[in-house]
Amino acid sequence: MQTYSLVRDIISGCWLVFITVWVLAALSTKRVVYRESRAQRLRYWAWLVIAYFLLLYGPRFPYPLNLRIVPHVATTAWTAAVLCVIGLVFALWARVTLGRNWSGVVTLKEGHELVERGPYRFVRHPIYTGILTMFFATALAQGHLSGFVGTLLMFGSFWIKLRDEEKLMLLQFPERYADYRRRAKRIIPFVL
Repeated sequence: MQTYSLVRDIISGCWLVFITVWVLAALSTKRVVYRESRAQRLRYWAWLVIAYFLLLYGPRFPYPLNLRIVPHVATTAWTAAVLCVIGLVFALWARVTLGRNWSGVVTLKEGHELVERGPYRFVRHPIYTGILTMFFATALAQGHLSGFVGTLLMFGSFWIKLRDEEKLMLLQFPERYADYRRRAKRIIPFVL
């Protein structure tokens, strides 16, 4: 199907842009004054790796993970492409807004700031929101059960990580972060 080929190219392009921006932006972050241990990091990284393999190799997994639960139709394909672009834009907006405070692991930076502008007005972890949207969109385009299981595992991974990040932010900004938590949802705007 030509539609699915084009949608696959759009989704692949989104992921390529995402990875390129993340690698380049990681070169200019603030100096770290606290970093979580490798054991702490492993708690959520293991889930991410499994989620990635479930999404990437879903059709190759045994039954029932290889079941196609979403039919290949043009409407679903284009919905997936649009969702992936929206997720990418949201994640990039959040990454640019966060600036040099960003880190791929739970850290505290020198001169760390509590960012509450841009997409951070709506959710406290908009980068995760964007990545999850992209991941879900990719699973939707592929249509296999394994991709949706991977999406749930990625959500679980981010949930573990964001809990650790929030504990650190509460220690660093006790009153401001407590107030921010009351105003903005964690990961799904206006819901959760």
